[in-house]
Amino acid sequence: MADSTGRPAVGIVSDDVLQRHRLQEAVSRFGLSASFSGAPDRLEGYPEIPSADIWLVTLEDEADHPDLLEFLLESTEAPVLFGVASAPKPGTTDYFRWERRLQDKLEKNLGALEQLDSVDSITELERGESTEAPTLSQWVTPAEAGQPAQDIWILGASLGGPAAVKSFLDHLPAGLPVGFIYAQHIDGNFTEVLTRVLGRHAHYKLRHAAVGNKVNNGDVVLLPVEHEWYINDDGSLARKDTPWPGPYGPSIDQVLLNVGDHYGARCNAILFSGMGNDGAIAAPLLKAHGSRVWVQDSASCGNSSMPDSVAATGCTSFIGTPEQLAKELVKTIEESCLLKRRQQRDSA
Repeated sequence: MADSTGRPAVGIVSDDVLQRHRLQEAVSRFGLSASFSGAPDRLEGYPEIPSADIWLVTLEDEADHPDLLEFLLESTEAPVLFGVASAPKPGTTDYFRWERRLQDKLEKNLGALEQLDSVDSITELERGESTEAPTLSQWVTPAEAGQPAQDIWILGASLGGPAAVKSFLDHLPAGLPVGFIYAQHIDGNFTEVLTRVLGRHAHYKLRHAAVGNKVNNGDVVLLPVEHEWYINDDGSLARKDTPWPGPYGPSIDQVLLNVGDHYGARCNAILFSGMGNDGAIAAPLLKAHGSRVWVQDSASCGNSSMPDSVAATGCTSFIGTPEQLAKELVKTIEESCLLKRRQQRDSA
């Protein structure tokens, strides 16, 4: 029984109020609604149980409710996941791993949960007005195009991401000494459309990842969805023959780990609009390198589950709209350039 949006409905049964609450929050992150959330006794008191496409059952002691499983199996034709593991404390790595396992179980029964942008939603961006980008600050020496970028920013996004990333890039001045690696959950058939649309007004053009290439100043390297990519010891892009781990490619968590392993503190990340929690496991590890982790604010997101999950880890140092994120990046680069000049002057 899908809800009014056409998304599957979930029934939640637990004798622990906290676990019911955490399960309900988790399924809502996947874009699902709970048609029932209550204790076993309450469910068994219904003359006819509520409709649901799947039932999730977690109990402190199954022996306290010996007839529950039989009652559910007799009362519904929907799958019943009995013995769902208890949810750990939200915001922890264990929680996000638990949430991923739950997502995997749900998708095995319901199909793919994460909504992806359609070709229509991406091409709609072409009809938007052009944004006049700011000029480069006098304190920043224009980067030499075609030279490997010393600082890398990973842009991670899913549902609603193309519009957010486009706005971010459109508000950057040309010549910043930085390169971008863009990990977008998207149907692989739409990448050409994405490349054309996002590069229409910005100074920063999308380029497809190519084996052996390096990320240069001004590049926005779009990672393919089919296979996992990483950075070689010499800074060049390399591809594995295996797919990205997890249900969606590119895996933003894996991108953070693979790029962070090479660049260390020179690798930073911004997580934009998206469903689910991709990025929440690896973001704290990236911060441990000394990297910056920023997220798009909830109000400006098409779907805020992904950036909200990363923010819940406590590792983010800035939250803002795409335009504010662009301004903060420019400010950060200006401050870094001024610091280098001061250090050079003091050592002279």
